[in-house]
This record gives sequence, structure tokens and C-alpha cells, in this order.
Amino acid sequence: MIAIIPARSGSKGVPGKNIKLLGGIPLFAYSIIAARMMPSVSRVIVSTDSQDYADIAKEFGAEVPFLRPIDISGDKSTDFDLFFHVLNWFKENENLVPEYLLHLRPTTPIRDPKIMEEAVNLFIENKKIASSLRSGHIAPESPFKWFLKDTNNYFKGLREDLTPEKVNLPRQSFPSVYIPDGYIDILKSEVILNTGTLHGDKMLVFESPFCVEVDNKEDFEYLEYQIEKEGSIILNFHNSKK
Repeated sequence: MIAIIPARSGSKGVPGKNIKLLGGIPLFAYSIIAARMMPSVSRVIVSTDSQDYADIAKEFGAEVPFLRPIDISGDKSTDFDLFFHVLNWFKENENLVPEYLLHLRPTTPIRDPKIMEEAVNLFIENKKIASSLRSGHIAPESPFKWFLKDTNNYFKGLREDLTPEKVNLPRQSFPSVYIPDGYIDILKSEVILNTGTLHGDKMLVFESPFCVEVDNKEDFEYLEYQIEKEGSIILNFHNSKK
């Protein structure tokens, strides 16, 4: 399985986010190291539009066989654009199409490679039916307890059967809802190339631990605190290899 780590250079919420130091190493290095710790991963490739980022990625053991084109590296570029480009690069330059791709977002640095392998095993067990896998953690509060207001400012439930009384029930009364996160995604090349989508219509859900994703300065500061207090399996592995 080939791990793909997207790391474009532009970031508005946290400037230089992907190479900002967290625990002494660049943010995106956590994803590179995590992928290298996984027995199921044969190659780790960083897709970036920056030569500086490419040089840093190589220092941490990733391949950077190409630079991502500028026209698919902006704020409005999609994950599909990224992976479609990766697959076409493989076809044109290595005359192959990898069957599966592991998508590791660099904005989720705190992961456990053993748990990531559990996700891989779950997907492989279901690969004949599953079109992809996406991780998500259970929402701490059920959104079924939330409500809208109509044009006259009166209560409107998210479902027709949700009355003001029902939304006051304990959260255990409602189905579990999962918040998508960046812990791990597994994609099928044939789905991307044949359907024009990343995940297809049979996306397998992997229940991941709660994880913080870096979207703003406060998220980064929280992760700094978390690593200082609890450490990181990935950072420990990296430091042990020095």
C-alpha cells in the first residue's frame, strides 16, 4: 500500500502550517513517520508544490518524485484533484496504477500506527465490497439534540419526529454519530479513475480515537500542550532513531 501525504505550502489559518515545528519536528513529518512505522505501507510519497517542503520531506524518509502543479495547489483545490494527479503520474512515469492509496492528512499528527493497521486490516477484510475507508470519532454530543428555527422563530427539529421534548432526552437515546477526521483514509484507484469520486458509494467507517486537527493557531497550541503532557508514539520513534 502506498501512503500519500498532501502538503501544499499555502495556509491562511496557520502560516507555514505543514512545516511548523511541533515537538521539535515539522507538522507533516508526523504523518511521514507514522506511515513508515506501518508494516502494510511500502512507499511514502509527499505531494507538495514547494521544493523547500520536498527537501524537508526527504529528510524524514519520504519520496517526493514530483512537485504538484500550481493549478491544483490552491485553497479551492480538492482532494480528488490531488489523487487524480497522483494516479496519472504513476501511469505516465512508472507504468502502473497502485491498487490502494493511504491518505494521511498532515494536519492530524497524533496517531497510533497500530490503530492505523487495524483500519487497513478492516478494509482488506471488506475490500470486495468497500469502495473506500474513512475514519471518524464519535461525536461527544449528538447532533440529533440540536435544532433549527423556522421563519417565525419557532423550533424545528432536524428530523420530523424530533419534538422539543425528544431533543431533551439523554444522548444515549440517539444513534451514534461520527465526526470525520484525518486519522486515516484508504482509497481505491479504480474508484477514483472510474467514478470521478474519492470514496464511491460503499465507504467503510473506521471508528478512530478522538484526534485534534490543526485548523488554527489554538489547535496548534493545544497539540503542543498535549505532546508536552502525554508525549507521542511517533515522536518517540523518531527520537529513538537519531
